[in-house]
Amino acid sequence: MAKAEGGKEPINEQAVANMYASMRSELNQIYSKITELEMEVSEHTLVINAIQPLDQTRRCYRMIGGVLVERTIKEVLPAVQRNKDGLEEVVARLNEALEKKKKEITEFEAKYKIRIRKADAEVKDESGRKEGSAQGVLVGPAGGSE
Repeated sequence: MAKAEGGKEPINEQAVANMYASMRSELNQIYSKITELEMEVSEHTLVINAIQPLDQTRRCYRMIGGVLVERTIKEVLPAVQRNKDGLEEVVARLNEALEKKKKEITEFEAKYKIRIRKADAEVKDESGRKEGSAQGVLVGPAGGSE
């Protein structure tokens, strides 16, 4: 058996499963990073919307490298806007990488005829969760009544 693709060809089912799990893990990491950065973009947007209508000479404080510095809104607003734009650019690149990884996983699934059996397990899990979703929560009166 000759190894194709520069030695990336798996040898047995276990190797295929390991490669597939690794690819899925990378996909999940990309998803989490995108989510994290999108949250930062929304925080930057909130800050921009909060300080934009204010007087440009007003003092504001900004955390830079763990140090709180005093600046004016006129100085801080462009920097926050640049940071937001940079974050949006990174999110766009990560979305491209995500699509590429999804395509790679789909091709891998087709090549090795991988099928996910989660559908049956999810149906069973969901019905079990619905019954026990409120378990462990006990609500009593606010004041101790005797």
